[in-house]
Amino acid sequence: MECSDRIIFHSDMNSFYASVEQAERPELRGKPVVVAGKEELRHGIVLTKSIEAKKYGIQTAEALWQARAKCPDLIVLPPRYRLYRRYSEMARNIYYQYTDLVEPFGLDECWLDLTGSLALHGGDANLVAREISERIKAELGCTVSIGVSWNKIFAKFGSDYKKPDAITCVTRQNYRRIVWGAPVRDLLYVGPATERKLHAYGICTIGQLASASDAYLQRKFGKIGFVLRTFARGEDATPVKPYDPSMRDVEREVKSYGNGLTAPHPITSAADARALIWLLSESVAQRMRADGVRARTVSIGVRSDVDLSGYGCQVKLERPSCATRHVAHAAWDLLRACEPFGEDHPIRALHVRASDLVEARRTNQLSLFEASGPDWEELDMCIDELRRRFGNTCIIRGTELLDESLVGMDIKDENTVHPVGYFHR
Repeated sequence: MECSDRIIFHSDMNSFYASVEQAERPELRGKPVVVAGKEELRHGIVLTKSIEAKKYGIQTAEALWQARAKCPDLIVLPPRYRLYRRYSEMARNIYYQYTDLVEPFGLDECWLDLTGSLALHGGDANLVAREISERIKAELGCTVSIGVSWNKIFAKFGSDYKKPDAITCVTRQNYRRIVWGAPVRDLLYVGPATERKLHAYGICTIGQLASASDAYLQRKFGKIGFVLRTFARGEDATPVKPYDPSMRDVEREVKSYGNGLTAPHPITSAADARALIWLLSESVAQRMRADGVRARTVSIGVRSDVDLSGYGCQVKLERPSCATRHVAHAAWDLLRACEPFGEDHPIRALHVRASDLVEARRTNQLSLFEASGPDWEELDMCIDELRRRFGNTCIIRGTELLDESLVGMDIKDENTVHPVGYFHR
């Protein structure tokens, strides 16, 4: 890297959930372990596999019965998200001792910008990366893979290049050899659909994408095509956003709030569907209130239990709201209009999403002829405060009791935490 280049690290904790479980329970070290959803609730898929389990060919997101067929001695553990968040915070606290520019990318990944602080730690990026790696191993009992480069995209590529417990430096001298020869799917945000489209036009490596013409990218991909080519060329100048411990995340533009769940049993009755709609809406609205926004649009996603086919639909609210009641009523009205319910039309999964966001401090314009009613948002905020103090299940709505299999489920805290988006304000 040149003297004027930034020094960007990307640290990725290896097999994160499984590694944390092995760190907490030393007797599991060296054994094939997976963290998986509850089979009795039809969530029995592999969330994370340990390094030992990976050797058996076990894949993330495959069914547990498939994983057990590959490894009869497999140890299956339920997820403990509060524990994983605690380890994530401990790792970030270590990163924070090297720079104040720390940007989380999910629980197990972070970018670090050491451009201005590297000299305080000896001036050698590779040695600092090794020091961070050893500290994570000694203090947390987990391993990390770290990529070092002059931009965030190549730093992330470096952390994925060798696993586990590895450090890869991608420099201006070696990136054509290391990055450009790799499959195009190894580039951030090239998913299966984009990969298929690129392959159809003879672009199979990152280097070929870097050389793609403006006309081709514009015709086939539009704006995102130019973004991907910028990534492939190492020209991305996106800054590492400062980590704010009080926000527990990075400042970013959130465009929607959603939550979905595969039901513990096929949903055939309106009562069970209504219970799940309210449970999901509760989580969505609670997160909106926490972030100080309201939504103008509510949408649902429905997946059939017969053939796993699905569909979605949406509706505009009369006025922006973050009240659980308004989100749930809109979602329920959509579902009721689309679903006949019954044994012939079982539902496997539901999803509720709130989008088209505005800041909550913006005043709502009321109708001249509308009578004032209860302040549902104010009531929800009082409930939120109780839940912050005593847990999300300290108060539940009667509607959610209609389906006994959902009773006691903390839909907000027990769901998998997915990585945040790369693109920010």
